[in-house]
Amino acid sequence: MDLLSSITRKLAEDAKNVATAPARTLRDWRHTARSVQNGELPASEVLKIIGGTIVALVVVLLLLFPIYWILTAALSGSGASLYTSNDFSLFPENPTLQPFIWVLGDIGIPSLVVSIPLSNLSLVTPEVMLLDASAYGVERPSSFKTYLWNSVTVAIPTVLIAMALIIPASYALSRREFLFRRKVLFLYVLLTQVGGGLGVALLIGMYAIYVQFGLNDSKLALAVYYAATAVPFNTWLLKTYMDGIPVSYEEAAVVDGAPPWRVVTEVILPMSAAGLATIFIFIFLTGWTEFVVAQTLLGTENYTLPVGLYSLVDEYSIPWARFSAFALTFALPIMLVYLFAQRYIEGGLSFSGMEG
Repeated sequence: MDLLSSITRKLAEDAKNVATAPARTLRDWRHTARSVQNGELPASEVLKIIGGTIVALVVVLLLLFPIYWILTAALSGSGASLYTSNDFSLFPENPTLQPFIWVLGDIGIPSLVVSIPLSNLSLVTPEVMLLDASAYGVERPSSFKTYLWNSVTVAIPTVLIAMALIIPASYALSRREFLFRRKVLFLYVLLTQVGGGLGVALLIGMYAIYVQFGLNDSKLALAVYYAATAVPFNTWLLKTYMDGIPVSYEEAAVVDGAPPWRVVTEVILPMSAAGLATIFIFIFLTGWTEFVVAQTLLGTENYTLPVGLYSLVDEYSIPWARFSAFALTFALPIMLVYLFAQRYIEGGLSFSGMEG
């Protein structure tokens, strides 16, 4: 609970910082202007900072331009100008949200039947339609919500299964001495390097096994595969992070009479919050964005978002507007996760805990 409350508190602080960033920036500019006027800060230093900021802004804009180009294709309606240069324009001539409405489809709150206790009466709530796609000329919306549900029901079990294996394994490899420990560590390092042709061979063998047991169209079986592939690298990552936590914190908890499970849950895990957040994001993205295995194992009804996006590609043409709108909607949760978890990822990849 302490770990969850700490993460919730930090996320609330991040949201507050994002909301108050414009006001803080304006206040800093005013303070800098007064410092230059009073001679406390050389104008040359300010010009250097402004020049560096402009250069960094240009680089960021160049990196974000492909995303803007896809957004332009989605808003254009037809999306025919995605890769043509005949009528180059930075802004769509007749922007429309119809492709995004096609992706989202009808959105509403269904009617509910509420039974009143100790009576035979029931209350039926009316259906509330928040977005009617047909009102915007969209007669056959996409199956985005079905793909979204499939992705969620694959990604969440992937995270739960992988974290249940990674956390105790990382703690044991970091803090405990046991027989064949070095060989187990070597095996983990070896498994993190499995890829290329060997990875394809493992995929073929796994597919044959899944078909033999009738698991080739199971989302849970896919989640188990994702979790298995995520365990080696993320265990090594979290173990390395736990190595940086001073042992004195655990010794102090043991002296206070804390049992081993409380040492882990109240000392090690809270101090490993950055590492846990990092591996959580990596594992979640494995289940959220993986394409090849999902397309190989799942049937049409269980398609996840990446496979659903690929299914929009026709043999002879691609509906670029709808394809772009689908891709941006699919990528939006990932961008939000990285926005709010950036400092946790940086801390988790620093491979160090608190300084003693």
